Amino acid sequence: MESTAERRFGEGPLSRAAALIYTLLVIELLFLATTLPGMIGLVLLERDPGNVPLAALCLLPVGPALSAALYAVHRRRLDLTDLHPARAFWRGYAMNVRGVLKIWVPWLAWMSIVGLTLMNFSAAGVPRWWAGLLVLTAAAGTLWLVNALVITSLFEFRGRDIARLAVYFLFSSPRVTVGNASLLIVAAAITLLATEAVLALLASLLAAALLLNGKPMIDEVMERFTA
Repeated sequence: MESTAERRFGEGPLSRAAALIYTLLVIELLFLATTLPGMIGLVLLERDPGNVPLAALCLLPVGPALSAALYAVHRRRLDLTDLHPARAFWRGYAMNVRGVLKIWVPWLAWMSIVGLTLMNFSAAGVPRWWAGLLVLTAAAGTLWLVNALVITSLFEFRGRDIARLAVYFLFSSPRVTVGNASLLIVAAAITLLATEAVLALLASLLAAALLLNGKPMIDEVMERFTA
């Protein structure tokens, strides 16, 4: 009787909700712990064109931390008696840090170039349509990065295969692409209207939203591209 009651306690709807909240809180705290130095620097930086490279440097720890959050949320347990979100976070961090940096660093570099160019557009001496092209490429690159980040965090593929899959799903899963674009717009709005710190406080929720929106892509990768 005792074991049955314990099982029911751990599997009830309130227990599942509590397990999810606990998991997200632990993942959020670990995300903040692994990105704190960079986030402090980012908040203290003035929004000046000359600080764009420094901002990119401050954002360097965010990629591996967000990947670890995606991994931990994806492998969350809903049984209140069997929760190990911290273990999952650190496992995901250790497994994926190299692969994530391979896509995160080039993206940061490209976004720095785009940011510096747009902020100094009048001095760049390039046609006006060039600004629109830069914005489009930056948006497409960011959407590609989201797909690549989710795939890298949950699966083991070679870097070239991750890049190809990320491009493939940009066009084959328009629902996922539009959903990711909406999440990025919300994230950008939060950053502009508040600060980067507020967005960092919502990192675990963002990871959960990316996984929920990317479920069709994740399911297809599992069905078609994994043995």
